Amino acid sequence: MRRTTAAHNRLQAQQARHDRRAWQMKRRERTRRLIELGGLVAKAGLVELTDDDRAVILGVLVEAAATLRSADGQRQLVVWRRRGQRAFKEKGE
Repeated sequence: MRRTTAAHNRLQAQQARHDRRAWQMKRRERTRRLIELGGLVAKAGLVELTDDDRAVILGVLVEAAATLRSADGQRQLVVWRRRGQRAFKEKGE
């Protein structure tokens, strides 16, 4: 019985990996994007600097969004883009 259950579970997992339905593909793409964005938070050092305090990390991101909505937002976007590009080069991305 255990072998049958294990084989059935393996088959379901394999089928799930190859599921090509549109909603499933969109879900995978969204999940991948969220994981990549989380990686950027970690790469920036925010996890260590905030001792993994998610309220602080969210606060930083909310503050950044507010800055981008301000009159000075476009200039700040250029500054942050350059800084990010340099960080990618330094960390071998």
